[in-house]
Amino acid sequence: MISDDQLDQYREQGTKVRVVRDVNPANDVKGIVVAWNETSVLIRKQNRRVVTLDRNYVFQPFTDERPPEFELPHELE
Repeated sequence: MISDDQLDQYREQGTKVRVVRDVNPANDVKGIVVAWNETSVLIRKQNRRVVTLDRNYVFQPFTDERPPEFELPHELE
């Protein structure tokens, strides 16, 4: 779970974050941290919609690469 300090840092700096929910990159949520509580985080997406996500997801700066453990398996040729 992401810490309050890390969320506060992302919010204060206006850092665009990527929330990795599963191995499919299409399911990632990209946006800015708006608010949070003990169990969830509010993210404002680029289209200005706001989504509520569980704090147990992986939060990272958008500029960082996706974690390798969340990569789709490569298809055999």
